[in-house]
Amino acid sequence: MTTANWFLGLGALLLTIGFSATRIRTLPVTTAMIYLGIGLIIGPTVLNAFHFNPLKQSHLLEIVTEVAVLLSLFAAGMKMPVPVSFLRWRRPVLLAFLSMSITVGLMALFGYYALGMSVGAAVLLGAILAPTDPVLASDIAVRHPGDQDRLRFSLTCEAGMNDGTAFPFVMLGLGLLGLHELGEFGVQWLLQDLIWATVAAIVVGIAAGKAVAYGAWMLRHKHRQHDLLDDFIGLGLIGTVYGISLYLNAWGFLAVFCAAVALRQTEYQLSGRAADPGQLQLPTQPLAKQISESSLAFKEQLERLAEVVLVLLVGCTLFVDSWSGRAVGTALFLMLLARPLAVLTTLTLSRTPMRIRLLSGWFGVRGIGSLYYLMFAIEHGIDPELALELVHLTLIVITLSIILHGMSVRPLLQRYARL
Repeated sequence: MTTANWFLGLGALLLTIGFSATRIRTLPVTTAMIYLGIGLIIGPTVLNAFHFNPLKQSHLLEIVTEVAVLLSLFAAGMKMPVPVSFLRWRRPVLLAFLSMSITVGLMALFGYYALGMSVGAAVLLGAILAPTDPVLASDIAVRHPGDQDRLRFSLTCEAGMNDGTAFPFVMLGLGLLGLHELGEFGVQWLLQDLIWATVAAIVVGIAAGKAVAYGAWMLRHKHRQHDLLDDFIGLGLIGTVYGISLYLNAWGFLAVFCAAVALRQTEYQLSGRAADPGQLQLPTQPLAKQISESSLAFKEQLERLAEVVLVLLVGCTLFVDSWSGRAVGTALFLMLLARPLAVLTTLTLSRTPMRIRLLSGWFGVRGIGSLYYLMFAIEHGIDPELALELVHLTLIVITLSIILHGMSVRPLLQRYARL
């Protein structure tokens, strides 16, 4: 496929989606399903006009997915309702930490007993597939900063946090495969990869988000005519927090999400709007202008562009024989048993209504985050045969998630809204 054809095809797709946005919202499909379908048509499944090999392009795909997840996490964090409270955040914290850990365990058992994998490979499989995705879950995510819906908030917040909390399990799987130092009896993994990396990420994110919010407020408060490039500040905060986290061996995804939450929380406190979290009107005074609100639209546009490219590439990787019984069985076990069981077990610790528990258990969208962890593992030198197996399983899980969740999201959410 030539460069001209790529530009022509991608441009035509973006124009079609742009002009048909209202029409598409009435269809029983999501935009991700449309991108995936086009990828399947031009890929080896139908026309074979283009084939993307993730094993040969693992480094490039790791960088692209990394950037996409960072943008999505930051946008999700900026839409979190304020003020932050323990009662409001208890449910998503349980989902992001406890439910995801249970899902990793169940998938590891499935990989070991049903797929015949080694312990390390099975744990790595669970770590790759367990976290939900913030990029492809836009239809069930928080829609705007004033959105108070409990289901959307829980799922968005969970996706924002578990992209960081999955990393310790990825490192555990790599360690069991002999590719990462775990220490005697796993002590080094426990202290460094689990406790230190998680706590440091939360501290770095909150401190950086608050510092940027206070700095912007001081400039706007003391110098009313001082202009700030909010989009650049947002991107700069992402890069700074992620870079510091990498230097400190902290989980950068979790740090970026925490930075976005802290930025918005601090800005609302400084502008006096935290008292009414459902308030949607914009502040009238120039000093109350919010970086989180001003740069949110820009981040969401970048997120959508990343979604187009990456979902197209997923479609362009699949062959007809990619749909093996092992791969389809793994996807169905994850979506129909492991995820729902983990969520229902976890949310018994909270007073969550049963309909929210059931919907939360079903809407565990897998996508770009899993693709990033897969490329991360490949770049850390896992065996080529295992890499091929994990690519095969992960791509089918993502594809089926896009299809099944995409087909069910609108009718289920409409019924939920009526109830």
